[in-house]
Amino acid sequence: MKVHPSQVTTGCIITKDVMGMTHRPLIPKNTVIHPIHIKVLKQFKVQVVEVANKLSDGSPFIPDEKIEDDQETVTTKKPKEEAKVSFQDQYLEAVQSYKKWFEDWRGGAPIDMNAVRKVMVPLLERVIESKRDVFLLHHFSSKNEYFYHHSVAMSLIAAFLASKMKYAYGDWIQVGLAAVLSDSGMAKINQNILHKTTALREEEFNQIRTHPTLSYRLVEKIPTLGTNAKLAILQHHERLDGSGYPLGLRQEKLHTYSQIIAVSDMYHAMTSERAYRKKHSPFRVLEEIQKEQFGRYDHTVVQLFIKEMTNYSQGTNVRLSNNQKAEIIFVEAAHPTRPMVRLEDDHIYALKDHTELHIEEVLD
Repeated sequence: MKVHPSQVTTGCIITKDVMGMTHRPLIPKNTVIHPIHIKVLKQFKVQVVEVANKLSDGSPFIPDEKIEDDQETVTTKKPKEEAKVSFQDQYLEAVQSYKKWFEDWRGGAPIDMNAVRKVMVPLLERVIESKRDVFLLHHFSSKNEYFYHHSVAMSLIAAFLASKMKYAYGDWIQVGLAAVLSDSGMAKINQNILHKTTALREEEFNQIRTHPTLSYRLVEKIPTLGTNAKLAILQHHERLDGSGYPLGLRQEKLHTYSQIIAVSDMYHAMTSERAYRKKHSPFRVLEEIQKEQFGRYDHTVVQLFIKEMTNYSQGTNVRLSNNQKAEIIFVEAAHPTRPMVRLEDDHIYALKDHTELHIEEVLD
């Protein structure tokens, strides 16, 4: 279809070379549009662009109303791509959006996939560029609104991990969208259980165990969410050894998307302050995941996750279990969760040689 550049959005696919003043195209055919391309279209005053009727992740492209050039310069704000909104602010806005969606689902409203995409896709794209923010997401969470933070953060971590597993753009976007909707079925569960501040009784936990099925029912008929993403929503609490829920499936029947979300889910939950559980440092959680991976979590997913999460820890200030503050100065590939640290008095410890110590808290 032919559209004005003001109608082009991230994820559009160019179906005909966009030409400038030379024989080489400004933007070649089959290019997936990113913010930089939108800037190019504007700078070169391109008037018409031909794009596919579907975005790169398979969802339909429905263009907004055209913005005329004079309107754009006089009455409109700068494009979102140029807005200097901090990652944290954008993340917190997404959390508040999720909170509103959740209340709508509680009231019986269906999932508005266009609204979810509009908020989440730009944030998912940004976290791929701001990799260190993934490592620090737990700092943004709050005990009172943990549930809403969890779905958004889990989405970002899962999409980041899927991108590192070399999935194509459309695929890791689908993983991220699946993750943010994986707990949507919680809206159909007694809210007193959901917001309980003490440990759940067995019958209450049995209700919680129904949420993957309830979430699947909410997304089952959404045409813009792929079959694999829907399967991941249903399976994200399943474990390789069959000990998970709701179906007790084993490894051979589990989709990798579900295992990416499972690891992301566990990591953010354990690194965040919750009503009846204290948070743990990312390094302690990664060690725990490493211990539990055998028989429960996909080994490839876990190893890559640990490698990528610890890649961005060098230079991070931490507090050790003996209450001393230190800076991470080196991460050894063979022992990624027990890095080399420098204390405030300049003494250097290799934590792999000091098993009595561990990183208690990440300070920045």
